[in-house]
Amino acid sequence: MDRSNIEKIAHTPEDRMLLAKLWDKIQAGQRREIPQGTVFLTPREQALARYLFGDLPGLYAFGGYPDAERKMLVYLPEYLDEDFLMGEDSPIRCLRAEFYQGDTPSHRDFLGALMGAGVAREAVGDICIGAGSCCLFVTEQMAPYILQNFVSAGRTKLHLSVIPLNQAELPQSEIQEIRDTLASLRLDSVISAGFRIGRSLAAQYVAAGKAAIDGLPCDKPDKPVSEGAKVSVRGLGKVLLARVNGQTKKGRVSVLIHRYL
Repeated sequence: MDRSNIEKIAHTPEDRMLLAKLWDKIQAGQRREIPQGTVFLTPREQALARYLFGDLPGLYAFGGYPDAERKMLVYLPEYLDEDFLMGEDSPIRCLRAEFYQGDTPSHRDFLGALMGAGVAREAVGDICIGAGSCCLFVTEQMAPYILQNFVSAGRTKLHLSVIPLNQAELPQSEIQEIRDTLASLRLDSVISAGFRIGRSLAAQYVAAGKAAIDGLPCDKPDKPVSEGAKVSVRGLGKVLLARVNGQTKKGRVSVLIHRYL
């Protein structure tokens, strides 16, 4: 683990600034032997952080629940185990926003109202909307402010309360299972199968910079995709290469892909 790697990993000045802040935060936790959490990171930012920190002992990517998309990095000293992340001293708070069930506020309504209340995007993790309620994952430091100042989303009035992380009500993601055979596990082949489009069109999406593997942008159509990787394409959505079953008698690769609806 070397701070000088920031220059090699960063693609933009913004990346460089973010990685430097993450480094300083995690190093402070290590030096003082105390828990230390960062801001919430996008999947792309998480991928950059993985390159920077590698397999640093005691470092976790945590978003408040197992399948969170936006996560913070949390350093835990040796005297704490992973259960700390879900406990009352966790660096993440879950706020339940209850509203009239006949209303249907959108993710954009919630996010726009939070930004309008002066809450920085990096202080907010996933926003999980259900029928009549929404679970907001936010930093411990920002939770009191949001509780006092976040009263509506769009035209929908809200009643907020803090709930334990293990009581968060998370809507189930709808997926479509796609079973197919591919000539290879190239990125354009996975996109073609997952979104039911031609491989040449899939390659165009990739070349145009619209594709990412586990949050990290990729503009190479022949980039190999590993089992368990999530592939997102701007304008199409997201798929998961859920399982690679091996080769068929004709030499093609049998796969199971989950497409998120």
